[in-house]
Amino acid sequence: MSKKKDPTPWREVHGIVLLDKPSGLSSNQALQKARRLFLADKGGHTGSLDPLATGLLPLCFGEATKIAGYLLGAAKAYRATVQLGTTTTTADAEGEVLLRRPVPPLDASRIEAGLARLRGRITQVPPVYSAIKLDGVPLYRRARDGEDVSAAPREVEVFRLDLLLHQGEQLELAVECGSGTYVRSLATDLGEFLGCGAHLTALRRTWVDPFRDATAWTLDHLETLLMTQGRESIDALLLPTDAGLANLPLRALDAAQAHRLALGQPVPGMGTAAELCRVHDDSGHLLALGEVDGAGILRVRRGLNLPRSAVLAGAF
Repeated sequence: MSKKKDPTPWREVHGIVLLDKPSGLSSNQALQKARRLFLADKGGHTGSLDPLATGLLPLCFGEATKIAGYLLGAAKAYRATVQLGTTTTTADAEGEVLLRRPVPPLDASRIEAGLARLRGRITQVPPVYSAIKLDGVPLYRRARDGEDVSAAPREVEVFRLDLLLHQGEQLELAVECGSGTYVRSLATDLGEFLGCGAHLTALRRTWVDPFRDATAWTLDHLETLLMTQGRESIDALLLPTDAGLANLPLRALDAAQAHRLALGQPVPGMGTAAELCRVHDDSGHLLALGEVDGAGILRVRRGLNLPRSAVLAGAF
């Protein structure tokens, strides 16, 4: 039986939309819904949010998908709600209860002692119900199939972990962390230190570098705009691909250097700092995610084929 052809009239779309992901959808489900609203022929997200979680999920369309890997490694911030006294299979409210324990009297100093142990460079065991792959299969799928699996410890970095509110058996925390950090594991580790166990009941991502102060749009808002004001109204919300690299230093090339880079040849004389950078030509057009070595030689880390006259004017 032949596969039914998708009738969707996909188009070339290049840029980044900042989505405010709703609870109840996986990151990929949210991506596909947004992709159909934009009719984007190619799309990817920049780091999974659990179905329970809400908040900022940058989505990359077209050539912007080539920088998604860079955004995956960016620092992120969250507001997390932790329920003390109960541990679950998934370390959040979606799992089955494993154990209930009484919550001891807790004052601010005791909670702070637990939080302090989880700041900085720490070793963390990710939840079994996670997207980490073992022999190509996500751990959550193996766990759901009844396999006895465990995640290997990993080193992560927690820049900020502060108590915002302590009300009864609930804590609200502010978290800023590096790539690969599981806030669910921070909750369970804190619960163990406090002697009562814990799990995550709500999680909202508030920013992802370099989008610390940008506005994120809900799927409902995008759909309403599309239905009431037309496609141009949501196209206008796309950020240029360059916006995803805004934290990187800029290397502007003259015409000869840009031509050399386009041929795949290294460009010398780019300074002494070894670093990732965004590369522009002499008209400000984004050419590539580049890398300069200690000898000042620029090479392409990821080339971008962004059209100068795209479907969306300025969306590159």
